[in-house]
Amino acid sequence: MSILVILLVAVLIGGGIVAVVLTTRAQPHAGDTAAVPTVRRVIVYVLLFALVVIGAIGLAGLLGRLLNVGVELVADDTAGLARSLAFTLIGGPLAWLLWWMVWRRAGVPAERDSPAWGLYVAGLSVVSLVTFASSLLSAASNLVGGSWRPQTVATGLVWAGVWFWHRWMAKHPDRGPRLLSSVAPILNSAYGLILGTGGAVTALGVLLDTAIRDFATEGTIGHPWWRNLLQAIIWAAGGALVWWWHWVRGEVRLSRDRLAQVVLAVVGILGGTLLTLAGAGIALYVLLRLAFDPGDPAARILDPLGYAIASAALGALVLAYHDRVAVDRSPGFARTARLVESGVALVATASGVGVIMNSLLATLGNPLVGSGTRTLLLGGISSLLVGGPLWWLTWKPTRPAEPTEASTGRRVYLITVFGLSAVSALVTLLVLGYRLFEFTLADETGGALIDRVRAPLGLFVATAMVAAYHFSVWRHDRTALAEMPGGRRTIGRVILVAAVDAEAQKLAIEEHTGAPVTVWLRDDTAAVAAAKPSYGAGSTTSAVGPPLDLLFDALDGVGAKRVLVVTGPGAAIEVIPLLD
Repeated sequence: MSILVILLVAVLIGGGIVAVVLTTRAQPHAGDTAAVPTVRRVIVYVLLFALVVIGAIGLAGLLGRLLNVGVELVADDTAGLARSLAFTLIGGPLAWLLWWMVWRRAGVPAERDSPAWGLYVAGLSVVSLVTFASSLLSAASNLVGGSWRPQTVATGLVWAGVWFWHRWMAKHPDRGPRLLSSVAPILNSAYGLILGTGGAVTALGVLLDTAIRDFATEGTIGHPWWRNLLQAIIWAAGGALVWWWHWVRGEVRLSRDRLAQVVLAVVGILGGTLLTLAGAGIALYVLLRLAFDPGDPAARILDPLGYAIASAALGALVLAYHDRVAVDRSPGFARTARLVESGVALVATASGVGVIMNSLLATLGNPLVGSGTRTLLLGGISSLLVGGPLWWLTWKPTRPAEPTEASTGRRVYLITVFGLSAVSALVTLLVLGYRLFEFTLADETGGALIDRVRAPLGLFVATAMVAAYHFSVWRHDRTALAEMPGGRRTIGRVILVAAVDAEAQKLAIEEHTGAPVTVWLRDDTAAVAAAKPSYGAGSTTSAVGPPLDLLFDALDGVGAKRVLVVTGPGAAIEVIPLLD
């Protein structure tokens, strides 16, 4: 172990010296290309990241030994003490020296605009917050449980300092990174939401589980349930604080960044839907078992009910809140949220159909009163009853899609669902054929055949139905769009060239066409030629950009994979479909 530490320190010393030499170069040589500064920055920031992590680990190890009152500083772990001293006394000064060199040049525009600088600050901000929050919350939870963990406390305190340090750098008005500055707050808010929701589910689950167990056993529980409740509340409160700090105080909820939308869709919408459906499905399954399959003791059947109800309730709360955020953000993003919910509900519905068919086929070989078959059937029914209504409400299969709903997101959703379900159906068909041939070659009885094919056959029927339905919907949407009055066709991507009001124009084009928009900012000091006369006539040149209704009129009837839109000066608009 000591040899590995020595080698690691030697490598870092050499790397740090090289990085310092590279960093102190004031001007690149005449023969340098644009790739040389990029490579230099990558090497420097990777080394700085590693040195900061190593220094923090070493300092946390030493601080943990100091906080461990009543225990000798060296004790029997001399190797651990040597590692902490090496990391702190060698890695720490090297990290400070390299950081000082980097910080001295951080005010240069080329350095502030470097993606490597923004990625370094964002990366360590996320890593440090996750580490110190989980460590301090774990230490508080252990303290409630009656144990004192000085090493965990030390780790939390040291990494809290690292987080404050990098947050100060990120907020610095003159040297903070200009690129990727929103990455850390967005990811940290997502972490806080996951942490807080998990703690809240556990806390409510402990309460409900205690009440259910007391009711089922007609007595009190011997273990101190309040301790588990208090520990879960600590995690829930800590996660809520992290989420509030970034989501509300850091105004992540107002961010229009693409990463913010992805995190909102994945964590808020997808995560909330999964948590809600899983909890509701398990709770319904437990109730169905109590009513129709009471073979096991009631206490055993009711065991997951408390946490299932808690998951459904908290998941529904998270989903409802983020649904509202999606609606407030834009109609297009609200449609995306509904597609995500519909996809999750579709998976639950299709799974329920497959499991029900599996259990019904099992009755041909075994009686329905069999406990295993009945339990399987109840599981499929619960999944179908939970996923089916949500899919119906979000997808609305009986109502034709509006023109605004036939967006790129809907088409991508249909193609994705059709592709995945078709692949799943193909795989299960191969498994089904394999089982049939295996049965034929083995020359077994008919009951054995049903047991072999019922699982893949149920899954094949469910996935084949999903693939066929979504393929038919995709063809119907494509035909309906082609026959729309005015000949409006679809646009794959829009490249918008604008100098003023670019963000408002970008959002309006995304809503009107459903296509993603890439913005190129134009230098308005140069004259813009070839503006469309029909839209520029009668308007004076101004700095506010063209009216949005004129922009929509110019885009109607245009269809291409890529379309170039040039707006301004004034109300001038030019729409150019591009060749593939």
